[in-house]
Amino acid sequence: MKPHISVLTLGVANLERSLAFYRDGLKLPTQGIVGREFEHGAVAFFDLSSGVKLAIWAQDDLAHDSGLAKAPASSTSFSIGHNVLHRREVDEVMEQARHAGADIVKVAEETFYGGYAGYFTDPDRHLWEVVWNPANLPPED
Repeated sequence: MKPHISVLTLGVANLERSLAFYRDGLKLPTQGIVGREFEHGAVAFFDLSSGVKLAIWAQDDLAHDSGLAKAPASSTSFSIGHNVLHRREVDEVMEQARHAGADIVKVAEETFYGGYAGYFTDPDRHLWEVVWNPANLPPED
């Protein structure tokens, strides 16, 4: 397998609510919900850097498509890391997320590796880390 992830899909309880959070609150670019004409097909894609897409899909539909039983999500099963170029951006993104309705679970602080990071959860409790790591800066867009 080549290490190339192109889409990260989050199962969500309410597609419209999650669309508003990511599109209107976090300002991620999207064409909105597509695939409504298909049973279990409604999904929204958001453009991230390097051609990666974030998708939100109703958890019921994701369970149906995968054939797995729907199960409760755990915020500590995984986290999504959002690396920023400048330290101050951590606080800016955390504040933007708070205004969008995120739950700030850990206020940004200095990290053991010399960076600065904080955590928030989206409306479905998916855990996001906003991090400035001087040893792992994202490319400038």
